[in-house]
This record gives sequence, C-alpha cells and structure tokens, in this order.
Amino acid sequence: MMNITRTAYGTWNGGRYMNFGEAIDEERFDACIRRAYEAGIRTFMTADVYGSGAADVALGRALKGVPRDTYCLVGIIGHDYAAARDGSKGFPRFTDPRLRQPRDFSDYVKVATERQLRSLGTDRLDCLMLHNPDSIGYSQDSVWKAMVGVQDQKMTDMLGIAPGPANGFTLDIILSFERFGALMDWAMIILNPLEPWPGQMALGAAEKHGVDLITRVVDHGGLFHDDVRPGHIFGPRDHRTFRPAGWVENGSAKLDAIRSIAEKHGLTMMQLASIWNLSQSPVKSVIPTLIQEVPQTNGVTVKTVEEKIDELAATPNVTLSADEVAHISELGNNKGCMDLKGGNPSFTGDPAPDRWELTPDLLDVAARWGIEPVRDLACTHTAA
Repeated sequence: MMNITRTAYGTWNGGRYMNFGEAIDEERFDACIRRAYEAGIRTFMTADVYGSGAADVALGRALKGVPRDTYCLVGIIGHDYAAARDGSKGFPRFTDPRLRQPRDFSDYVKVATERQLRSLGTDRLDCLMLHNPDSIGYSQDSVWKAMVGVQDQKMTDMLGIAPGPANGFTLDIILSFERFGALMDWAMIILNPLEPWPGQMALGAAEKHGVDLITRVVDHGGLFHDDVRPGHIFGPRDHRTFRPAGWVENGSAKLDAIRSIAEKHGLTMMQLASIWNLSQSPVKSVIPTLIQEVPQTNGVTVKTVEEKIDELAATPNVTLSADEVAHISELGNNKGCMDLKGGNPSFTGDPAPDRWELTPDLLDVAARWGIEPVRDLACTHTAA
C-alpha cells in the first residue's frame, strides 16, 4: 500500500472531463499525467462518473508501464452512470431509492469497483472513496458495510469519503466521522485561504476520529494560479460562472493583500494556498484544480496546465507562522457567502440528492460541536 501523498493530481484537471477553462486533448491529457508523475507528484485520483468511465481509462493508459508500487491510486465511486441522467443534476447516486434498496448496495459497490479497476488496468486501489453521497451515504450502515466489503476482498487498501460537488455537508460529514470514522482513512473537503468556511468546522471532528483530509479547490476557482484576474473571460459552460458576482474582483484584492507573505517565503500564490491548507490539522494532502484558462484580452497571460503541474510539484516544505496562518484565515473569512448543500436549516420538504432538512441526528451533531445551524450554516450575503 502507498498512502496519499502531500500533493495529488485529479483527472478533472485540464477540463477534459469537467467544464473548467479550455479542455485539453487526449494526447496532452495523458502527457500531463506523466508529467505530474515525473515532476514528483505521486497520488492520482479519478472518479468513475467522469466521462462515464473515460477518465479512468485515460489514467490507466497514461500510467501504463509505471511501477504500480511507486504511486498511490485513488478511485471514487458513487454516481450510477448506467442509470438515466437527471438533466443538469447529472447521474443519480447509487443509493437513490428509485434505483435500489440497501440490500443491493453491496452488489453495486462491488460491481462498480471491479469496473473501475478494469478501466484503470489494475487489480487494486490504494484508496476507494464514496463520491458525492446523498443523506443515505453519510448516515447508513448499509453503505459502509458495502464499502468495507470491497476492502475485505482486497480491491482497496483504504476507504474514504468525498463530499460534493458543491460546498457544504458540514454536519453530514461530521456525522459520518462519528459513525464510520473507524472505517475511514481519508476524507476530501473543499478548503482554501479564501474559503475557510465551512470546511474548517469539520477539522476537529476529523482529527478526533483519526481521518486524514485531502483538500480540493485549493486554487479557489483558479485565482491562486494568478492568471484569473478582474475582467477574466470564462467559457460559456465553465462551472465557475455560477459563483457569486464579484468573486474574482473580491478574491483578487485579498490575494494582493497576502502576496507579501508568499514573497517572504519564496512561494507562488498557489504554493502559499497549498501550504496554508497543509497548516490545518488534520490536512495531509492538497489536490488543486489545474485549469487551462481560455486566452484573455485583459493583458493577463494564462499559464499552461504544464506550468501549473510543475508549480504544484515544486511546493516546498515551508512552515508558516501561527500569526501568518491566522492573518490569512481572518482576511479570507467567507462565512455566509453561499447557500450550503447537505443538511441545511433553510431547506424543507423531501430530501434532494444534495440537500435535505436538518434531522434530529444532525441537530445532535451540531449541539455536540457547538455549531448553531442558523448562525453558522446560513447564507447571509451573495459575494465572498
């Protein structure tokens, strides 16, 4: 087994399987994966739903011939892409009661993991993560019994959970740590210096239950790559166009306010964001999105994905002072900037795949961790 390393690379990079920036072609996609490995990045993550398995195949093809014991392979399952797509909401979770009942979860997880292994061209994962769970995935024994089943069958060494795709799920992931933390090795959350909320509220629970964290969106939608500046042009289908108006301008001003800290330590802004994340206990790994931005007309030269790979791989072992970490956290405070997913005090009605009412169990979690949902989980403004 190889554990998840300090820096990691995801198959959503380059926009080929997700709508970020300008999508790179297949040959370049494969070359970027190999470049990441050659630059020293040793963890590679992929989800079976990306391209309906195409990203898994691409990762396996790109790493073919690389000694399997020299990198950590993380697979993510959870969306049933053999089912009918639910419009813009994507493929349903495999736990959707319209698809199957709890007695069938183990069969699905086994089949999905075997399918992913075949696509990757390997016989085992180092870590298998549950992707974008609904309320059932966070709370039900049947789901985690199914996950442990494939671990018992030696298809994966470690298990984890990967909430999303949007931000939130705070009480839900804490509940999952409390119930299933003994089974989990890793969890993936959104966290970066300009988005400490709500991710930081789950850090204490992860640490208490011995769950290490890998953090995504470290780049804050590309801002920390330093090639998304005011006036940036996004592609027509780019996911970042759903962020609140003014987020680029507000974020850019905050970046400029902490740029002197990066310069003091000889860091790029992306490296500073990574080091800040890694300063949070129990964060052990960063996996930013490496975006090939579309050409700009505002005078900003966009970086290539290859340059961003090299920059991430070269992140040095720098320790920020406690005052620097706190100063960045205070400046980046984004509390209340968005409507959070998962258990939410403003939601009523039947559970949606990514949003549901606060159950008694979640209210108990909130009480145990000093979280007041109306105060701490509510959207209070529209721009970070």
